[in-house]
Amino acid sequence: MDRQKNLTKISKYMSLILRHRPDVIGLTLDPHGWAGVRELIRGIQGKYPVFSREMLEEIVRTDEKQRYSFDQHGMRIRANQGHSVHVDVDMEEKDPPEILYHGTGRKSQSSILAKGLLPGSRLFVHLSGDTETARKVGKRHGDPVIFIVHAGQMARDGYTFRLSANGVWQIPQVPAKYLELTYEDPEREKESKEE
Repeated sequence: MDRQKNLTKISKYMSLILRHRPDVIGLTLDPHGWAGVRELIRGIQGKYPVFSREMLEEIVRTDEKQRYSFDQHGMRIRANQGHSVHVDVDMEEKDPPEILYHGTGRKSQSSILAKGLLPGSRLFVHLSGDTETARKVGKRHGDPVIFIVHAGQMARDGYTFRLSANGVWQIPQVPAKYLELTYEDPEREKESKEE
């Protein structure tokens, strides 16, 4: 198997471990989501014997979403956000911009308009600062739709936003009254106009 495909598979496995299931390799995360680098490498080597510190550093350095961080000494690692296990990754409370975005699949549109954005299996709802990122996220869930989140108004109404180390805005939930459906996939719209 070529190196890039191997790194992609290992990165997905690492994401599962550091965000959702540390128990699959017998790993324990501390209250802030940190795990020992040596323990993580040993655990992953059980499934991917070629895994090394060098590969780990490459995954962290090249991950386009900046999913992972080393501590200042390089001895511990954690996922920056997206956890379903209860950890406190020390996200900074911050005043959001007036508008944020949330991308999802069309199949979720009706439920979101009725109930708002809920975290599902995660600890927080994830919000983007731009429509392009939201569109990419939405495409992972089928035909994408994008919601405008009136974050500034939410903050003025007493909601607290957090910003992860990799720039993802997070909040426990977004009530429907702060949402506005704004965007559907332009390719789909183009196709429907041509029919």
